[in-house]
Amino acid sequence: MKTPFVSLEQAKKIIEQYPTPFHLYDEKGIRENARQVNRAFAWNKGFKEYFAVKATPTPGIMQILKEEGCGMDCSSFTELKLSEAVGFWGEEIMFSSNMTPAEDFVLANELGAIINFDDFTHIAYFEKLAKIPETVCCRYNPGGVFQVANDIMDNPGDAKYGMTKEQMKEGFRILKEKGAKHFGIHSFLASSTNSNTYYPMLAKILFELAVELKKELDIHIAFINLSGGVGVPYRPEESPCDIMAIGEGVREVYEEIFVPEGMDDVAIFTEMGRFMLAPYGSLLATVVHEKHIYKEYVGLDACAANLMRPAMYGAYHQITVLGKEDAPCDHIYDVAGGLCENNDKFAIDRKLPKIEIGDIVYIHDTGAHGHSMGYNYNGKLRSAEILLKENGEAALMRRAETPEDYFATFDFTGLFKK
Repeated sequence: MKTPFVSLEQAKKIIEQYPTPFHLYDEKGIRENARQVNRAFAWNKGFKEYFAVKATPTPGIMQILKEEGCGMDCSSFTELKLSEAVGFWGEEIMFSSNMTPAEDFVLANELGAIINFDDFTHIAYFEKLAKIPETVCCRYNPGGVFQVANDIMDNPGDAKYGMTKEQMKEGFRILKEKGAKHFGIHSFLASSTNSNTYYPMLAKILFELAVELKKELDIHIAFINLSGGVGVPYRPEESPCDIMAIGEGVREVYEEIFVPEGMDDVAIFTEMGRFMLAPYGSLLATVVHEKHIYKEYVGLDACAANLMRPAMYGAYHQITVLGKEDAPCDHIYDVAGGLCENNDKFAIDRKLPKIEIGDIVYIHDTGAHGHSMGYNYNGKLRSAEILLKENGEAALMRRAETPEDYFATFDFTGLFKK
């Protein structure tokens, strides 16, 4: 079973200052993981991890990753502004969007971000807004299904992202005519894989395409962006990805395809969110109710507004009752929140220790696509985000929302004047 990165005693001390529910992040784990990713791809002198801001758009987290050499992968105007505020600029930002509004393209261009065109028509659309940059990227979708051995990993042919090969060729040709000098290729073919072979297999597809485009169009391929897709083991029985083995697998394909073609200056980029952050965040909540009807329920002060994945996807997150790590899991519960939705459950028929009102529940692996997917249905307020610093201190990175925040866009704040 997974081990929490905070003890019951530490949790209680934090809760004295910041009441549950809240998301807690492990600074030490985040930094060590970022350094391991950089080591895995150290063989490539141009390597850069562009953290997927959508996973955890929290300035304190982004600052830590900046200090560890990461860039930011943005997909919206607000994510661009957030990255700018943290101090990212120029080619430290990869702008990978789709169905993109004009103002988003304008801001990305003003910041000097690398523009990743998702669709062939976006090239002409962008040119009406700004001059084509010297460094550009296009997103590739090979269509069909993507599989490892006999296991289908995803279905790119059903995805709204990217261009066909012929569109890539025509797009690069036009971009070259418009003044582009350095080209990147980006693709995302599968989500949350637990296979060490995903990146190497994707790399082979993109490297071969890069060689073909270079020869046919006489262009400089500057980088290959493998995007995200490297997952984490949400279930205790799952094995984690080995990022060192993944990096070595990509290196072998690089040596096989690029080096003989004299393309050993091509940089490798990644855009991981889940792998970078998920295991290093947790949702802490307090048990406030128990219910005994046709099933046994425990009710938390957190709900799907704090962690949507179980309700939305049926996603599994391990649950630890702090202080009862060694107790037998001899009770079966549905662990629920307080939304007026029956799917507001963090776990269904989960074997756990005997739970009592007041127990502190630690929900694992919420560091990515956790707080960021929060919402205000039922008037629920988003929780705080707290950093467990390397020295053991707790630092507030984002305060919990208040009713004033909820009503602010209605201009009803006068209701709350004291």
